[in-house]
Amino acid sequence: MSNHLMNTYMRQPVTFAKGKGIWLWDDKGEKYLDALAGVAVNGLGHAHPKLVKAISEQAAKLIHVSNIYNIAEQAALADKLCEISGMDKVFFCNSGCEANEAAIKLARLYGHNKGIKTPEIIVMDKSFHGRTMATLSATGNRKVQAGFEPLVSGFIRVPFDDIEAVKQVASRNSNVVAILVEPVQGEGGINIPKDAGAYLETLREICDANGWLLMLDEVQTGIGRTGTWFAFQHTSIKPDVMTLAKGLGSGV
Repeated sequence: MSNHLMNTYMRQPVTFAKGKGIWLWDDKGEKYLDALAGVAVNGLGHAHPKLVKAISEQAAKLIHVSNIYNIAEQAALADKLCEISGMDKVFFCNSGCEANEAAIKLARLYGHNKGIKTPEIIVMDKSFHGRTMATLSATGNRKVQAGFEPLVSGFIRVPFDDIEAVKQVASRNSNVVAILVEPVQGEGGINIPKDAGAYLETLREICDANGWLLMLDEVQTGIGRTGTWFAFQHTSIKPDVMTLAKGLGSGV
């Protein structure tokens, strides 16, 4: 292990050299079952032949141009995502935290367009939305935030799976513009609402009644991880904003 790497992660004393499907081999030849999947990233496992072929063929043509040009493959993916989700528009960025950062910006822009000078977003205890300044401020985990103060303002925190707490905020705060929530909390401990469908449906009703955006962080639950393409599809609702990553790129 290099002495020049910053001590950002609690790295385990193992170096993986190759993988196939759900299996990994380290540089000593030991075989492991990969139960982490790159922290919910490798939805197709390792060295999937179709993925390897697609990456190789694309790399032989173009690695990167820029979003200032038309990109045919990106347009095709946007069409497919809208087809399977029922959403209208797609914005592509580089990571889950950047997607959540964009959602926060959309909510603030929405609020400012309504004449709200200090828009606020309801977020949940034990949530995880990323490690950029805005997303770690939205995250409900003190360990993630410690040492990086001052945090970004504009977030109101309530307990996860607590509709009454959300209603109380709605009754006393006129600056709220959105709710940002994971359908299933990932980093917070795989927390599932007692009645997941009713929880999201009631949040949708509260947002509609108050003119708020319902923003779902599906970075971990999206792309088939709960049995439907997206977790919200287990319900009758549709979000205003949904963020994706991890399985969408499958580690690329």
